[in-house]
This record gives sequence, structure tokens and C-alpha cells, in this order.
Amino acid sequence: MKILIVNAGSSSLKYQLVDMNDESVIAKGQVERINIEGSNLKQKGADGKVAVEYKEPIKDHVVACQLMMKALMESGVIKSMDEIGAVGHRVLHGGEEFTASCVITEEVKAAIRKYIPLGPLHNPANLMGIEACEAVMPTTPQVAVFDTAFHQTMPPKAFMYGVPYEFYKEHGVRRYGFHGTSHRYVSKRVCEFLNIDPVGKKIIICHLGNGSSLSAVKDGKCVDTSMGLTPLEGLLMGTRSGSCDPAVVQFIANNAHMDVNQVLDLMNKKSGLLGIAGEGTSDMRDIDALADGGHERAALARDMLYYQIQKLIGSYAAAMGGVDVIAFTAGIGENGPELREGVMKNMEWLGAKIDVEKNNFKGKEAVISTPDSKVTVCVIPTNEEIMIARDTLELVSK
Repeated sequence: MKILIVNAGSSSLKYQLVDMNDESVIAKGQVERINIEGSNLKQKGADGKVAVEYKEPIKDHVVACQLMMKALMESGVIKSMDEIGAVGHRVLHGGEEFTASCVITEEVKAAIRKYIPLGPLHNPANLMGIEACEAVMPTTPQVAVFDTAFHQTMPPKAFMYGVPYEFYKEHGVRRYGFHGTSHRYVSKRVCEFLNIDPVGKKIIICHLGNGSSLSAVKDGKCVDTSMGLTPLEGLLMGTRSGSCDPAVVQFIANNAHMDVNQVLDLMNKKSGLLGIAGEGTSDMRDIDALADGGHERAALARDMLYYQIQKLIGSYAAAMGGVDVIAFTAGIGENGPELREGVMKNMEWLGAKIDVEKNNFKGKEAVISTPDSKVTVCVIPTNEEIMIARDTLELVSK
């Protein structure tokens, strides 16, 4: 069966076509600048080379989906839409309602709408992608894979905030966590890679990219994670502040003459590595180059990031009563040997030691800890798309 994976943004649509016989990616593409001047589609084949490119007005997601199907057929990877067995959609927020992926129905779409206040940037776009695919492929099953689902095994002591309880009951104020599909894939894959049973194992997943989060996984289930009600909580990130005293919002609002929404926009889009380094970049490669060149603020930003990751690893080890495996993943985690070395430096107290030479690589599965390390430290490239494809195949095959 061929599965189409769709990740819709407010003005973009990313897609992959996967042959589930061998889980190979047949084609992948992206539609950009939907309803904006300069809209275009670019699709690559299995060889990674651009196979199809369109530059034309794309007024909405339905037109984007029509163009996507045209590109898939024009490139020859499918002869007709009937070859696509199902579509799997990445959906940001499923609240407490969705603990697993599900076939999309009118009730599911209503629930995605209900959680728009918790995911105001992503859920509306995800819904547009779903409804556009339904319009273009009305008889093809559609599946929703929620970013929050994996973290719904957290106990109340981990997901509750210390605000009056009625805000949880009436408004859903709690920790939800994100990057769940990545955390689920890596926590499963690292056990396969190491040939260990997840039951009885304590694993810390470090998903580190422009957006970053850690999770504590015990017996194959998430027991804690660093992102919260929104993806703003947790680590210092590319443009996000991460966790800070909530009173900072009020203080900045009062002293910079901003309202709450403006402050949150500042904390989401202009803070983090970008805000600390102050050089117009949130790219870790740029931060490293600046820091290595003696730029004090870039060095501070890097030190803050390493320190915060170390603190979270330590706290999750304490919460689980130890740790057996630490896995690095996502853009910086997979491709940043400097970051991995910086984070694991002085972690011998935890029983975790890495081999600097073994760590000197990018983008592959590998053990980087020393033979005498009590904690196995790994790099496991994430694959959220294949997780979505597997869930989709499983649900439509029932």
C-alpha cells in the first residue's frame, strides 16, 4: 500500500509518499507561500533530485492538494489517486481526548477544532490540510496522528500545574508535551537498535532542533516531558525563551508597554538563541561559529542551552530512579557532535561517559558512550513520517 503523509501549515503543505511494502520514500515535496505572492511547489524523487517544480498562484490548501496530486502523477510515481491507500496527517494538539492516532471522522475534526485555543497556530492549519485532502480525495481514508498523544501516559503529578484545580477541569490547563511522534519513534527504535526490552528500561530522549524537548520514558511509556501547555515551555530554543518565571510576562508588559499577546509573541519568535546571541540568527551552526570566534553573547547562549539540557537529564534521572539510555535526536541532536560532547561533559556522576572520537559524526545511528559507561548514550535519527505512515497503515488495515 502507498501512504501519503501530509503536514499542513498555515501557508505551506509538506508531503511524502511512502511505499509500505518496504517503507521506502517514493517522493517528497513541499508547497510554499499558499495564498501569498510567489507560491510554488517543489517535489523530489527517491534519488533526492527535484523531479517536479511549479510556480503559479495557489489560492488555498485545496488547490495545493490538487497541485500535489498533479505532481505525483506527472512525475510517474502514481498513475492515479486510487493508488494512494490512505493519508496520514500530522496534527499538533489532541488534548487529553486522543491518546493514540485515529481514523478521521466528523467527530475527530470537531475535537481538533475544540483544541484550537491550545494550538492556535497549528490546529487550524492541520484542519485545513485534512479538509483539503478530503475535498480532493473524498473516498480515501484519512488518519490523524497527534503530536501530544505519546505524552498522555504522564501521571497527574507530572502534568499538573500549581494553579487552582478548576483551571484544569474547566479550561484544560496542564502540561501536554509535543514532538510526541518523534519521542515515540526514537524510544522504540533505540530499544530495537540496542536489542533491549523497553520494559524495565529508563530512557531519556533529547529531541534537539530549532524547537527542542526532552522526555523521560519508563517501560516504554512517557512519564514526563519538558514542553507544557504550549511548545514554549522547557529548554531555551532557536527563537523560544523556554521556561522562565511567569511574572516575567507581566514585568515586560508593564515596563516595555506591551500587552500579553505581544510579550508571548516576543517569547516565541524573538527570544531563545536568537534573543541571547543578538546576531539575527537562531541556527546552532552560526551560534557555534560565533562562540568559537570569541562572541560572548553567542557563547552565553550555547552555555545556557547545554546547562539546561544537563539539568533536565539530571532531573529525569532522579524522577525515574536512574537512567539506562540517553538518546540524542532531531536536527541538532543528530548533527551536532559539539553539542553532544558539551552536554555530556561532566556527566560521569550519572555514570554516563562518551567517547569523543566515536561521537565525531553526523546523522546516523550509533552508540557514542565508552564501553565502561553505565549509561548507554546513543544517536538515533528521528523519523516522524514513518511513524505516521505505520499508524495510518495499521488503522486502515483493520
